[in-house]
Amino acid sequence: MLTIKNVSKIYNEGVTYQALKSIDLEIEAGEFVGIMGPSGSGKSTLLNLIGTIDQPTSGAIYLNGKEPAKLKSEELAKFRRNELGFIFQNFNLMPTLTVEENIILPLTLEGEKISVMKKKLKMIAIELGIDSLLKKKIATISGGQAQRVAIARAMIHEPKLILADEPTGNLDTRASADVMELLERLNQQKESTVLMVTHDPVAASYCKKIVFIKDGELVKQLNRQVERDVFYDSILETLREIEGVHHEF
Repeated sequence: MLTIKNVSKIYNEGVTYQALKSIDLEIEAGEFVGIMGPSGSGKSTLLNLIGTIDQPTSGAIYLNGKEPAKLKSEELAKFRRNELGFIFQNFNLMPTLTVEENIILPLTLEGEKISVMKKKLKMIAIELGIDSLLKKKIATISGGQAQRVAIARAMIHEPKLILADEPTGNLDTRASADVMELLERLNQQKESTVLMVTHDPVAASYCKKIVFIKDGELVKQLNRQVERDVFYDSILETLREIEGVHHEF
């Protein structure tokens, strides 16, 4: 469902810098894929290109056969709203709106019928365990609850691909585990395709596959065919190999 062919990204802002070098990657529908690597390795750049926030310097990215980089601005905005769901480290919720207003925002922008919005809102709020929070303002709920709201907003319009950028970065250990268990369940039960950038090997251990980037290049891939704790150990070992140092996590 996602094909990345020979993608490179070069920034020319005073000093020329190549963030990505000839990336090739295939992601099948229903996969849960993590992207890991050292700081500055190109992880977020890759996610931004896939999310149509930026465009590759060369190469092509296809999502379900479409090449977003070739769409006109209005078509691209519609593509982004319909095909993609975004989850961010800092939640990116509207603090002046209630929980339910934040969740239905993608449907509101598409002019969806109120009856349809109410039905979808009820279903996803119950599924994510936030139905009791719907009338509350974002400022009054916890970080873990806010990330659940962000996940609900990302999924209410049933996008083809969920893009998560450090979704546990601002959460404590318990809230992080809750969010990752939720993403894993959504991936398994709804067959949602999830692509997640993370520096956290615990969060990464919930994925089915990890791709590692170093200096803008894909250098290794791990597939989860074992228990999560064993996969976690493999992730740690790979990070040590890639970074060339011993890390305590």
